[in-house]
Amino acid sequence: MTTTSPALSISGATADVLRQKYAEERDKRQRNDGLNQYVRLSDTTLGETIDPHMPVSPREPKTDHVSFAVIGGGFAGLVTAARLKENGVGDVRIIDKAGDFGGVWYWNRYPGIMCDTSSFVYMPLLEETGHIPSEKFAHGPEIRRHCQRIGQQYNLYEDALFHTLVTGLKWDDEKSVWHVRTNRGDDFTADFVSIGVGPLHVAKLPRIDGIDQFAGRSFHTTQWDYDYTGGDPDGAPLDRLAGKRVAVIGTGATAIQAIPELAKSGAETFVFQRTPTSVDVRGNGPVDLDWFAGISAEAGWQQRLFDSFIANWEAYMGDPTAEIEDLVGDGWTQLGRRLRDGVRAIPPEEFSPERFMQALESVDLAKMEEIRSRVDELVTDPEAAAGLKAWYSQLCKRPGFHDEYLESFNRPNVHLVDTDGKGVERITATGVVVAGQEYEVDCIIYATGFEYLTDFSSRLGFSVEGRDGRTLAAHWDEGMRTFQGIHLNGFPNLFLQQMLQAGFLGANVPQNYIETSKNIAAVVVGARNNGTNRVEATAEAEDGWVALHLEQGQPFGSAECTPGYYNNEGKESDLKHRHNVGYPGGASGYFKLIDQWRDSGDFAGLTFGTTAGASSSHFA
Repeated sequence: MTTTSPALSISGATADVLRQKYAEERDKRQRNDGLNQYVRLSDTTLGETIDPHMPVSPREPKTDHVSFAVIGGGFAGLVTAARLKENGVGDVRIIDKAGDFGGVWYWNRYPGIMCDTSSFVYMPLLEETGHIPSEKFAHGPEIRRHCQRIGQQYNLYEDALFHTLVTGLKWDDEKSVWHVRTNRGDDFTADFVSIGVGPLHVAKLPRIDGIDQFAGRSFHTTQWDYDYTGGDPDGAPLDRLAGKRVAVIGTGATAIQAIPELAKSGAETFVFQRTPTSVDVRGNGPVDLDWFAGISAEAGWQQRLFDSFIANWEAYMGDPTAEIEDLVGDGWTQLGRRLRDGVRAIPPEEFSPERFMQALESVDLAKMEEIRSRVDELVTDPEAAAGLKAWYSQLCKRPGFHDEYLESFNRPNVHLVDTDGKGVERITATGVVVAGQEYEVDCIIYATGFEYLTDFSSRLGFSVEGRDGRTLAAHWDEGMRTFQGIHLNGFPNLFLQQMLQAGFLGANVPQNYIETSKNIAAVVVGARNNGTNRVEATAEAEDGWVALHLEQGQPFGSAECTPGYYNNEGKESDLKHRHNVGYPGGASGYFKLIDQWRDSGDFAGLTFGTTAGASSSHFA
């Protein structure tokens, strides 16, 4: 599936014009309130229902003991639990606030939802479960069912606690166990705990005046109201919207998938845009089974696809002359290959860090010109086309890929309301106000996403109390502190499944969980084999890892980008925020490092010990 593309370039004069345009558009969107421009959905009258998808079933509280408790039932939790089961840990309990497995794919059931990296590298454990994705980019229902398939295959339903919020996690140093307490009266212990709640689980809204005053129907896309819109999560038409006037606030990754489905409903749809998303070709379609037969002929095929994805995504970071086969062929690997081609075009005798950065910029400027030209090719209304063009570097925001979004604005019932970077002015009882003009609507849909890179301990929603009563919030008071992004000093037998100080810059989030879950299982098995019941990162290992990331860590975005969650909404990063970076060697370097660390078997940076009186583990 290897694709080639010429090294894109652009003239110096054109580059100067584009840089000026980018700066002007960025300045329009600069704000003083940073992350304070948002409010949690649960803190508004829109609220978060306990679960709009499934009723809560009564059950008795758990007061028992398990070997391993996993907080979070999305990809991170499922992959970790699966690896533990494969390594002989028999009793693994997953706790999740949802009514089933799936994480973000449980809550997000809006129309048109699908993954934006290839299904074959996005959906974990395909080889283990035998599932073949139906599309190159699978839709949400298929991904959600795959999460359930993993739960069934690894017997994870038997002891799972759904519709359950953890309210406290406290380490018992005398017994070497964690006490886990929940909102349903559970108070049980676990030898080991992992936290894998995912980066996208706290829904947010823009802090707009009057947001609680709207008298019509309004909801966030995580709580799509099919009773109001008609249709269902499996793709039935939104047949109750005919004759309705619908506002969509937000034009990011969620909106570019939902808006084409709203457009087909016939509803008069007003799309309120602060900043457009760059939208490139997705090229979705049914999976070529002949291709799959070839790619899966030998065992280990999905790992080879993972390796190919990250090698191509980060091809520009390594030897630009190296030939790397692209087995995945999605927009992300193609983007990485274009950047590599730009670096490859530098004569070896002229190579320098400055030329390297110039080459990347030149390729990016040219690619964005191509994406803006695509808008002109597909959108017939010149005014709408002008508003839909993204004036920033492609990686300033998460790139978008879709085959129908832009064409939706050719429909007479779809209207772009471009706020020229200012956003919505206010909400009234009857509609949405922009630049003094009110747009009367029957329904407002907030496609405004989730908190991202906000304080991790705050997003957890519960206190983690480690050795000597020290809380995670206190431990991270000056910034995140980990070893390998997984382990913590002062918090024995606790593992994190997340991306910061780890493979943060990998575009395919599940791959980070897949790789780190191998290490978590290996450490637990190592403890069992050593006859020990506690493992903890040393202070020296944690200090060294944090220092490395403060000195060399790679952040998302830059101050030159238009504001967004990649660059702290345009606010200068303080010391605490500068801890939220990726491993200096990129995701591929991080994965290689932890693979070698695991394979060495000495687990450098961790200490293993035994506490008398500890609870017995049940690995069988």
